[in-house]
Amino acid sequence: MADRTDDDIDGFFSTARVSARDEAVELGRESFRDHLFDHADPALAPWRGLTYEQFTEARHDNAFLQQLLADWNTLYEQPFVGITVDGVPQPGLYALPASGTADPALVSAARRFLDALDDEQREQACYAVDAPEWRAWSNPEFVFHRVGLRLEDLAEGIVDAVHEVLRAAFSPEGYDRVREAMALNGFLGELVDLPLVMNDRSYWFSIFGRPAIDEPWGFQIFGHHLAVNFFTVGGREVIAPVFIGAEPALSDDARPPIFDDRERLAIRLASSLTPEQRAQAVVFSSVLDPAMPEGRLHPADERHVAGAFRDNRVVPYEGIRATALDTGQRAMLREIVEDFHLLLALPERAATMAEFDAHLGETWFSWYGATDGSQPVYFRIHSPVIIAELDNHAGVWLANRLPARFHVHSTLRLPNGNDYGRALLQAWRERQSA
Repeated sequence: MADRTDDDIDGFFSTARVSARDEAVELGRESFRDHLFDHADPALAPWRGLTYEQFTEARHDNAFLQQLLADWNTLYEQPFVGITVDGVPQPGLYALPASGTADPALVSAARRFLDALDDEQREQACYAVDAPEWRAWSNPEFVFHRVGLRLEDLAEGIVDAVHEVLRAAFSPEGYDRVREAMALNGFLGELVDLPLVMNDRSYWFSIFGRPAIDEPWGFQIFGHHLAVNFFTVGGREVIAPVFIGAEPALSDDARPPIFDDRERLAIRLASSLTPEQRAQAVVFSSVLDPAMPEGRLHPADERHVAGAFRDNRVVPYEGIRATALDTGQRAMLREIVEDFHLLLALPERAATMAEFDAHLGETWFSWYGATDGSQPVYFRIHSPVIIAELDNHAGVWLANRLPARFHVHSTLRLPNGNDYGRALLQAWRERQSA
């Protein structure tokens, strides 16, 4: 078990996680339990017994966090464009069907949730269909924007109603993944004895627009290691941006490993690359490669580029084109992409995968680190209609100073303006006014 050292940035983030290293970070056989702090360690003890609001108030005194939140707020106040490769959204990528409506069962579940609220709660929970609060989500355990209602402050029946909305919106396996992310957050709270800061209800839930079968609307749920934005319009459903993470993600059978299958499939794909393919796909030889340009590593985001408040980020393609992969490799790549879209119900997942297939020649796969599973990794799949990434992180509530497989962040976005269903909403409005 390690201690915090003088390379702390703020008591949670360290310079070690963003410092270039000539030697690669090698994965050992240690468990996440080898990196648990002692119960009385000053990394944890000051926060014990605090509510999430008290913890947030205490954390906001930190200079590093104040600067991070100021940077986030600057990004939040920018007009929405979408993630692009060059700052200019590519038009015509997302299409509505000739006709279609929202799922009546989902609409009924959303209305039952709203009916369970009192007037004050309903006012707090509801926003306009295109309200800027869509973009206010974040994934740390401290609170930045308060959007909607906090699950842990609600009566049991209302929390159950929220889960009925989630169950109706997602595929069964997608709902299970969301529930597992919540459960892992509760597991972390138990591990470090901070259940009032991190638990399976540490999330904000809100409705955007009026739930109806023939109108666009959606919902958002976000909190520590989970942020999901759902939107339905004209017979299409969008689930993006999505942020799902876990610390620990591998939990010694106490909880199922949330991304183990996806990581192992990605390593199998990376390890199948020929030397020529590897020379293109492997952008950096390790996750802390000294060749990374200044600013590529961020003390909070580490390597992932599509997290909170990064709605307008310019992200050039890198790595290898999917068309340079062989048939088996492309099949593995597609399976990984489908896993990123797991939350979508099957018919919508099929339509979304068809959009991915249509742009295979413009799809890129990039990899940071060894391709044999011996090191922590970062990878990204990027095309005009998807940016999906997975990153192994250093510890925040665990003491590992360097990235490890038991802290994972995973993000999904729809580039060129369709995060939050914005491109499809614009298409629907144009159809209505025609």
